[in-house]
Amino acid sequence: MEISSLKGIGPKTSKALENSGIKTIEDLMNYYPFRYDVIKRSNINELIQDDKIIIDGIIENTPNVFYFNKKMNKMTFKLNIGSYLLNVIIFNRAFLKDKIKIGSIITVIGKFDKAHSKIIASDIRMGKLPSIPIIEPIYHSIGGLSSNQIKNYIYSVDDFNVTEYVPEYLKEKYRLIDKKSSIKIIHNPKNSKELKQAENYLKYEELFLFMLKMNSLKLNKSNKIGLKRNVDKKSVMDFINKLPFELTVDQMECVNKIYEDLNSSNRMNRLIQGDVGSGKTIVAIIALYINYLSGYEGALMAPTEVLAYQHFTNLKNIFKDYNINIEILTGNLKVKEKKDIYKRLKNKEIDIIIGTHALFSEDVTYNNLGLVITDEQHRFGVNQRGNLKNKGITPDILYLSATPIPRTYALTIYGDMDVSSIKTLPSGRKQIITILKKNKEIKDVLLIMLEEIKKKHQIYVIAPLIEESDKIDLENVNELEKKMTTAFGKICKIGVMHGKMCKEEKDKVMEEFKKGEISILISTTVIEVGVDVKNATMMVIFDAYRFGLSQLHQLRGRVGRNDLQSYCALISDKEKERLDIMTKTNDGFKISEEDFKLRGSGDLFGVRQSGDMNFKLANFKTDFNILVKARDDSNQILQNNQIENYPKLVKLLNESVNLD
Repeated sequence: MEISSLKGIGPKTSKALENSGIKTIEDLMNYYPFRYDVIKRSNINELIQDDKIIIDGIIENTPNVFYFNKKMNKMTFKLNIGSYLLNVIIFNRAFLKDKIKIGSIITVIGKFDKAHSKIIASDIRMGKLPSIPIIEPIYHSIGGLSSNQIKNYIYSVDDFNVTEYVPEYLKEKYRLIDKKSSIKIIHNPKNSKELKQAENYLKYEELFLFMLKMNSLKLNKSNKIGLKRNVDKKSVMDFINKLPFELTVDQMECVNKIYEDLNSSNRMNRLIQGDVGSGKTIVAIIALYINYLSGYEGALMAPTEVLAYQHFTNLKNIFKDYNINIEILTGNLKVKEKKDIYKRLKNKEIDIIIGTHALFSEDVTYNNLGLVITDEQHRFGVNQRGNLKNKGITPDILYLSATPIPRTYALTIYGDMDVSSIKTLPSGRKQIITILKKNKEIKDVLLIMLEEIKKKHQIYVIAPLIEESDKIDLENVNELEKKMTTAFGKICKIGVMHGKMCKEEKDKVMEEFKKGEISILISTTVIEVGVDVKNATMMVIFDAYRFGLSQLHQLRGRVGRNDLQSYCALISDKEKERLDIMTKTNDGFKISEEDFKLRGSGDLFGVRQSGDMNFKLANFKTDFNILVKARDDSNQILQNNQIENYPKLVKLLNESVNLD
């Protein structure tokens, strides 16, 4: 059923949901919470500065409301919780003033400023906290719709259709509940046991279908028919020897593997995973050169326009002495510019094309595409491969990933690919010095920042997301901006980037930072993987305990992009033992191993890391045991020729993995 048929959803809301891919009621029901809040009373004596607090109490005074910036307001009042009298501040809730009366009982959720006996509230609810903890789903906002609005729409659904893919015998084997029940529970769990049952089915189905596709690709022999090449190795080595730097042993080994792949009769399907700053890009450039020597076109796809232009600049510089035509194609080009590129591609006037997903749109026709390289490999899915097949093209494919994965996991997750790893850093790169400090030791960090600013170097400052789409995050950024302005505002320009800004605003700030106009960039968003600002020499991460080790390592990799000594400061009053690993090693593979070990089964109610393949629920790190079962079960079905017994699975495979 169309989403517009749901009560309360008008044309504007319907359009916002459809723009986010939610066109039917079934799509809405498959829009899962990204985490859960457990609503239960906090023990205020156990909380530290800036902890999340959930507390109920009695209103002690009539609220005061202050209006500013026309659309903004701030309400303050005192809350008696028995043992303490707390000041409560909440933004843009003036409409609640008449309900908040002296003597009434309310529940407040927010951030606890212990030093000033104050709560920066994100939510106020009338009445006392329930005696039994409530598990409350939290959704990512869509087109201006809040988590609560999305939840209310989902709760208004009476019935919906599901396609259940897991065979009955596997459901019985693992005692899984059915899919429809799982979806209902995932949106409204009564307790943690029930939620676990729902997650078990939905995670297993996601991983089962993923491994079924991977294993089918692996078994599909026609996928291995490659292009014929005969490239002289001497020509390749001449190019490598003219580079202004020497390749590392790992880089050279990857080049040799790629050369063998491209000159063999089999189709290349190789993943290169390398630590941040390990030099994957130059390996990709050499692969494009080998492909060019064989007379084929090459395409390099980046996940964002920023990275696409960065690659474009690098390639133009490296190939400046070669007669190689290089162009860039992104969604933001003018129609006339796009048409010109389409024409030149069709006429084989372009040797290497760089861009975003626009490279595989319907309007693009390649003359003789021989190699597709995708940066951040998980972004390139079966849909793009389908588009290539529809064009009658079966190029070799090379994937690049800056997320190091332990070999055991890589062989399972990327079972249909050959995996190469780059572990050694290019010569001249200095190890990033990482320090771990408590909030009370912030002066030590500020002194290092001052020294870097004096050297005309640049600094990233990361403020973690605490509550998705809540004012509390903006407050977090504003507080940091005030602190940084107090410390450095007179000597340098400070920029801010957060989720409330539109794409144009973010791009403008990032461009100013890349040009060196901004010295300190404060951001709630993760700085784009691969963005290369060579003058950035320091990364400061507040509340570092909120991030996984691998994510911290990715952030740290935004600095140290040249021969300058770089620093990373982790600021946290929690999880010192876990975070201390970051101060002892810069090896992303070791950190990844530790991350897998430490995170265990994950924290059900914590800030959940998204899966490497952007699964809705499953996570390769925390659900690896389920992944292994899904791998073995899908293999059994495929190898024993049982797939024909499951028409839904056959249809799914025909629509996806057999595209190549």
